[in-house]
Formats: sequence, C-alpha cells, structure tokens
Amino acid sequence: MMISVSTYCHTYTVVLLMFISLVLILFPACSVSANTFSATESLTISSNKTILSRGEIFELGFFNPPSSSRWYLGIWYKKVSTRTYVWVANRDNPLHNSNGTLNISDNNLIIFDQSDTPVWSTNLTDGQVRSPVVAELLDNGNFVLRHLNNNNDQEPFLWQSFDFPTDTLLPEMKLGWDHKTGRDRFLRSWETPDDPSSGDFITKLKTKGFPEFYVCNKESIIYRSGPWNGIRFSSSPETKPLDYIVYNFTATNEEVTYSYRITETNIYERLRLSSPGLLERLTWIETAQSWKQLWYSPKDLCDNYKECGSYGYCDSNTSPVCNCIKGFGPGNEQTWTLRDDSAGCVRRTRLSCDGTDGFVRLKKMKLPDTTATTVDRGIGLKECEERCLKDCNCTAFANTDIRNGGSGCVFWTGEIFDIKNFAKGGQDLFVRLAAADLEDKRIKNRNIILGLSIGLGIFLLLSFIIVRFWKRKQKKSIAIPKPIITSQDSIMNEVVISSKGHTSGDMKTEDLELPLMDFEAIAIATNNFSNTNKLGQGGFGIVYKGMLLDGKEIAVKRLSKMSLQGTDEFKNEVRLIARLQHINLVRLLGCCVDKGEKMLIYEYLENLSLDSYLFDKRRRSNLNWQLRFDIANGIARGLLYLHQDSRFRIIHRDLKASNVLLDKNMIPKISDFGMARIFRRDETEANTQKWLHVSRICNEWDILGEVGCL
Repeated sequence: MMISVSTYCHTYTVVLLMFISLVLILFPACSVSANTFSATESLTISSNKTILSRGEIFELGFFNPPSSSRWYLGIWYKKVSTRTYVWVANRDNPLHNSNGTLNISDNNLIIFDQSDTPVWSTNLTDGQVRSPVVAELLDNGNFVLRHLNNNNDQEPFLWQSFDFPTDTLLPEMKLGWDHKTGRDRFLRSWETPDDPSSGDFITKLKTKGFPEFYVCNKESIIYRSGPWNGIRFSSSPETKPLDYIVYNFTATNEEVTYSYRITETNIYERLRLSSPGLLERLTWIETAQSWKQLWYSPKDLCDNYKECGSYGYCDSNTSPVCNCIKGFGPGNEQTWTLRDDSAGCVRRTRLSCDGTDGFVRLKKMKLPDTTATTVDRGIGLKECEERCLKDCNCTAFANTDIRNGGSGCVFWTGEIFDIKNFAKGGQDLFVRLAAADLEDKRIKNRNIILGLSIGLGIFLLLSFIIVRFWKRKQKKSIAIPKPIITSQDSIMNEVVISSKGHTSGDMKTEDLELPLMDFEAIAIATNNFSNTNKLGQGGFGIVYKGMLLDGKEIAVKRLSKMSLQGTDEFKNEVRLIARLQHINLVRLLGCCVDKGEKMLIYEYLENLSLDSYLFDKRRRSNLNWQLRFDIANGIARGLLYLHQDSRFRIIHRDLKASNVLLDKNMIPKISDFGMARIFRRDETEANTQKWLHVSRICNEWDILGEVGCL
C-alpha cells in the first residue's frame, strides 16, 4: 500500500502535537508562558504556571510562604537564586487553599478563590478602559494592564503594580504623591519574614513644606530621613555615590516623588522596609549568591526620632550622645545627668527680636524635623539671615540645596528637634541666638589674623613684631614716685596710668596690681556703651554691664565729662578700693584713662543696688526679715572693716541704699568711694585745716596714694 508524503507529514504533525499536549498535561510545572497575559488565558495555582518578563529578570505567579497554607500572587526575581519577593497583590486577602485563579474579567485583573469569589482586583471602572486589554510583566518588575495595541508606551498604562508598592522599592519605581492620580505611594513592611500581610511599619514621604521620609511604627515616628539636599537625604551623608545609580527627587505642583534607576545591566538592587522596621538598600552579589546590605537605618541611638529633645543634637562620637546647642542648657539637669534627654534643652538668654540677635553656625548636621518650615528656593544665605531676623518666630535656617556652594532657603519656626551631627558630610544649620550667647567677634578676628599672618610667612611676622615694638615705645605714661610716709599724713603709692588704650601684663601698677583696660576693649564688652547694657546712672556718670573675652561679666562706671566727680575723686576711688579686700566691699578689677575718658571696672553684681528692692513695691516682697537682717549685718561688717580692721580708718561719707550692691546670693557690697576720707590709726577725728593741708600735698605731687589722700 502506497502512502503519500503529504499524508505522512500530516500524520507526523498530529502525533507531535499530541505528544506535546501530553507532556504539558503530565508536567504542568514546565508550562511557562510569555511576558503577556490575555483575557483568553488563566493563571491557576494548580497549574503552577507563571509569567516571565521579556528578559527573564522577573517572574509572576502564585506562591505560598514556608509552613503556610495561604497562597498569594506575587513577583520575584527570576535570575536570583534566592527566592526574593518584590511585590504581592493580595497580601491582606490570601487564598486559603490551592484553588485560586488569576483572570482578566471585565477589563480588570481579578483573583478568584475556589468559589469564584473575587479576593483581589485592579478595580478599574468601565469608563477608564476599552477592549481589548492585556497584562504584561516588564523587565523592571512592573506588572501592567494596557490596551492590546499599546506596544510602544504611546499612552499611559491603565493600571500598574508600581502604583501599589508593598515593602520594596525597585529601580524606576516612585514613592510619593502624584497630583494627577491623587495617589500617595508608600512602603509597608511584611508582618513577619514569612508573612507578607501588612506589618506595623510604614515608610512615607511627607510632601508638604520641605519633603522627607518618615518611618513609622503604627502612629509613632521612629526614624526620619532628613530632607533632600540636592544630592541625597541628609540622614545618609556617609553613603558614597555609586556610578551605576542615578537618584531622582522631584518636588513640583504635579508631583513630589523619589525614585532611582540603574544604568548598567545585570545589577539588581532594591530598597526594602523589613518586618522589624529597618529601611535598607540591598544589592545582589552574584559571586557570593547573596544580598549585600549597602545602607540601612536606623543604625544607632542618634537615628532614633527626637532622641535629644528640643534644641539638642545627637553625636554618636560623644559620651553622652546628646548635646545642647551653644546658647542652650539642659531643660532638666537631673534627668539629663541620668541620660534621660526627653526634656531637651532651653535657651539661656531670651531672644530680643530687635535686630541684635545673631546666628550660630552648626556644621555637618542632619537638618531638624521639617514639619514647621517655610521654603523659598529663590534666595541665598544672606537673604535667609535677613528674613529670619525680621521674623521673631524664626529660630533657624539652612540651604535647601548644597550643590554649587548652596542655594535656596528653608526657615524653621518654633522649636527645632531631631538634629544629628556627623563626623563628615551633613550640611550647615544656622540657629538663632541672643547677642549675649554669640561667640565674641574679637575671637573670630584674632583667629583670622592669626591664619593670615601664618599664610604671609616669616616676613609679615617680623613686621608685626617691629610694629608692635614701635607702638609700645610710643605709649605715653606718667610714672609716679614710690610711696612716701609723712609724719602727719598717709602713705603714697606708685600708680602708672597709660594715656594709650592698651592692655598688657606689664601695664599693671607695680604696687596696686591694678590692670589698665583698653578703651576699645571696654567699648566692645559693653556693646559700644549700648543703652541695653545700661545698669544705672548717678551724679558721677553711667554704669554699664559688659562681658570680657573670657566670658567674665563686669560693671563699667563711665564718668561723665560733666560729672561732679573730678580727677581727684576718681583717683581717690581708685586708690581706696584697689587694696580693700573684704566680702562686703565691691571689688575693683581695673580702670581706664584714655581719650578724655575715665572709667572704673568693677565685678558685676547680678542683683543691682539695695534701693532697687527697698523702693520697689513688687521686689520689696522678696526681702524677708531674715534676708534684711543678713544684708544689714553684711553692711555693718563692711563698715567695721573700713573703720577698724583696715590699715587706715576710712570714712565712706556717702553711704546710702543706692551705693550698696547685691550679688547673686544677695550678699551686700559697699561701693562708690569717691567721697571717702581716711584717718590714721592713731586719729579719732580730723579738722578741716588738716584735710586741706593733706589735699594740697596730693595736688602738688599729683599722685595716687595707697589709701585715701585728699
């Protein structure tokens, strides 16, 4: 019997098709479809069928975690040997047995359970789509639903898994807010490493003000990324930029989103929020066949949200890790000592808001929480400072972008918190302080001069020494003879008063050890004799509060040129107080005679004069009877010293409440010896003629004695 070639070929084809069908029936695990999924197809758990992306990088199908009977539709890496899931569709609605199906029905992707009840759907309405549609798994891991004829991305996808992330951010995937769709994309952890249902931890991009990421445990913030500084989020300055990763942060009216992309093939990287709440960036190492952790957070105490409270900053290189910003102190000293820093720090000096406030520059910082901020990306640091000073509620500012020297400005109002200091990286933060808490400008200038002098070299240093020597030779001084003891009167001591405004160790009086202060130094210490530093005013002039370079507070008595206290009274006060050492007498620290000015520098007494308490109804109540007795007793001890225990008997002659000053412990100190007189130890009274005789001697010699000479 003859069989034609055509008949033979037909028979062979039929047998081959039957064999292939039999293989597919007997070995369903080998059935893998292309990267698309149409309405005529079904994806079932029992068939073990999956969908591969075109480059076979990702795979989509049903899976069940170890030791679990629940089934989920998910996406995982195909080319990674360790099964790593990057997206789960029905994470909170699992299938409870192996009878589940994925279909395209009514232009929607739907998962049906064994009773054909939908457990998950893309939830698109009829008005959003037109038939036919097809689902596709892309090589970037995005599972999309699109029109069948949309092969070249000519129009947006009807639906995409990238809009509904689970715990993983893949390259080209966005987190944040989209104005067009009104969708806010965020990450939520798995419940446990083997349970993909929604866990307690969320990573969300705060989109208002100055955007940044927050990691929350239910409603509590546990970690904050810091705002985007143009290169990275400020919480990760130690992260080295990788050549194959391009980061993208967009903040416009249309969207506020963060994403990244990989520029090289065969590199697999992901950002994941783990079930314990760790935000980590991972990359696949092929040689080790494992995922390597490139970065994670939180990694130490300083990453914990509000670890050091308001106006405190955290530095993991210090012990304790919490520190107060300059100009601030612990809000609760006791708890701060016990390492409980929740009370934070408080200002030492209240802001004046009158233009005299300034800013301290904190370097290498993670910027504070940006909840109460205002952003202006069109100005620089100078305009930032000016605008912040004009707003009494403004407490700090910084650049919004650190590239190319910095640009833009973000302002903080109210308290600032959750600040961290880095060993390297970070950016500058400018915190507002009262003028009294700012670093002295003279120290800054001295450091600048020192740096310049070193840079200019030995020649400039020698020139500086020569100029200094020449200036010192030009100083005019009046040398007074050594003390002379007369049979009738008192002891005369040497005092040297420079006519130039300069302070140095060799410019002290040889006998009285009284420093001569530089006029410019006193002017700087008193803020150029500002009215805000004024403590009081009497017949001889005005008293100002000042602060020396070493931080010591002083009181400066500046004699008016029209003052009733002339040169004689001034000299008298100097020679009397310089050697008087008693707890109830005010201490003289120095004096200044320069440019027609006469000034006395005293120790600063915080509670001012006694009359400010006695004659003030409100403050008078602070003086209880015990305190009044102690003050009276202290004044009496001071007078006893003057009248009896000092080398010479001294009569104050102008003792009144305004000339009794009170220190911080309310200890009284007698001041203002301009009208004081002296008796010898063997005298109990003196007449006018004798005083006139002594006065003539003083005027003729024009000297200052050890104690009163008029």
